[in-house]
Amino acid sequence: MGSLPENTQASAIATRAKGILLDPSAEWAKIATETDPPKQVFLRYALPLALIGPVASFIGGQLFGLGGFGISINLSLTAGLTIAVIGFVLSLVSLWLIAFVANFLSPKFGGRDDFPAAFRLVAYGWTAAWVVGIFGLIPMLGILGILGLYSLYLFYKGAGPVMGVPKDKATGYTVVTVVAAIVAMLAVQLVVGLFTAPLLMAGMSGASDQMSIDMGANGSMVTNADGTMTITGPDGEQMTITMDGSQPE
Repeated sequence: MGSLPENTQASAIATRAKGILLDPSAEWAKIATETDPPKQVFLRYALPLALIGPVASFIGGQLFGLGGFGISINLSLTAGLTIAVIGFVLSLVSLWLIAFVANFLSPKFGGRDDFPAAFRLVAYGWTAAWVVGIFGLIPMLGILGILGLYSLYLFYKGAGPVMGVPKDKATGYTVVTVVAAIVAMLAVQLVVGLFTAPLLMAGMSGASDQMSIDMGANGSMVTNADGTMTITGPDGEQMTITMDGSQPE
């Protein structure tokens, strides 16, 4: 997509996203002739789109809270920002992981060993999954995120033109790549979670922050800055407990 002025770059992103979503066959044919290196595709296409979900979810969480089915969790600014940053980083790490997996498996299904091409396949194929992140602005619409599964079809459609995988093996290539990628991503999330959980908890119960859970007619729970939790029942009666489960003096 080249080095473009900011407004032109935004237009190029919109044009590519529209093409890959609405006419994937034609758009993959164009992509198959391109030679943009992974770094360029990453910075000028994947990075901006990967921001959609975390930013939308952060804004939606601050405005409306998180949750559903009558339960709304209102995160502090610190906790919300922490979750957004973690989600953003994980999406970028996942992109590179899936690209490596896609390239590794391609020759085993009759395709090419070409990492730059594999990266383009994954980056552009993931467009739907990134775009539906906009529904995070309104948490109750989060279920529509399932539309992101359209990216699996986009990946399938691009496997032949971009990686040279025979059409009769494209389905198997897509399935195996997705399964392997899921395992890899779960491993990454586990490792990242071990390091970020303390930070997230600090963001929820820091000196100037609190987290509240509104359970509608069933009452609410609020974590306080002093490390205690106040539970309000349906009848308005309150009880305060410490994080170890005991009641404060």
